[in-house]
Amino acid sequence: MKDIVKKYTNGEVTVVWKPDLCVHSTICFKGLGEVFDPRKRPWVNPEGAATEKIVEQVKKCPSGALSHYLNRDAGDEKIEVQAETIVEPVKDGPLMVYGNVVIKTASGELERKHTATAFCRCGGSANKPFCDGTHRKIGFQS
Repeated sequence: MKDIVKKYTNGEVTVVWKPDLCVHSTICFKGLGEVFDPRKRPWVNPEGAATEKIVEQVKKCPSGALSHYLNRDAGDEKIEVQAETIVEPVKDGPLMVYGNVVIKTASGELERKHTATAFCRCGGSANKPFCDGTHRKIGFQS
């Protein structure tokens, strides 16, 4: 699988989108439609709102598909969450893990996540162990 990473900037903040992690929760565009609009190309318009609003909305992404960094801090080391890890099964959806987690991929590589990670529970994801939203297509219920 190809790891696609798209970046969109307004000069102050850069929004990073990893489509392979997206669970299509719609939280981004329902919360800040002037920046996130899946009907447009590019679908992220970082000029559509103030940096603070963009950062606030990106932090609500449940899968970690959206992340951000302030351009002035681009050279700094990534900040890690200093908290306990919380695991939450979402009704009819993924297993959400909040906090720091290290995932060993099928190829043996270690991948670090620092905010929220959505893991597949339905077994249908094409991006295992991560959720890709397939649970909605197959009618998964838990």
